[in-house]
Amino acid sequence: MKEDIGNQSQHYAGTAFDVGQKLSVAGRRNLWEIANSARIWSYVEPLSQTPTWVHFDKRFGIPACSSGGYPLLKRGSISNYVCIAQDDLNTLGFSTGGLDGIFGANTQSAVRNYQQKVGLTVDGIIGCNTWRALQEAVIGIGATSTTVN
Repeated sequence: MKEDIGNQSQHYAGTAFDVGQKLSVAGRRNLWEIANSARIWSYVEPLSQTPTWVHFDKRFGIPACSSGGYPLLKRGSISNYVCIAQDDLNTLGFSTGGLDGIFGANTQSAVRNYQQKVGLTVDGIIGCNTWRALQEAVIGIGATSTTVN
């Protein structure tokens, strides 16, 4: 099975900002120059690619897909991305036993059950294909009786 599926939503393994939508062209250029010269961001997108806003981000972890995206998660992972995955799984009816950001036995079991149901490789790891399937499955669902709030 191909591991890196095209057209994936570009969620970053880190923090991303899209700002300045109400600024003038000169204001956006000034903001871009400040972000670029700060040298704290992993990436400051060229203005030619974002003509109506300024994008900059600080990435961490190794993305699950070669094209970018959320990081690979497995048993023992602890992060806000585990919370995102747990919420997705709970929303889809695969109980993780809570929303704690810790990829433990319950979350691994929920991942395996989800992977089996949707025809993915059952390895209990949230990699590129599992992230994509989870994110596409929860779009537009909103809160359900199994969503953990």
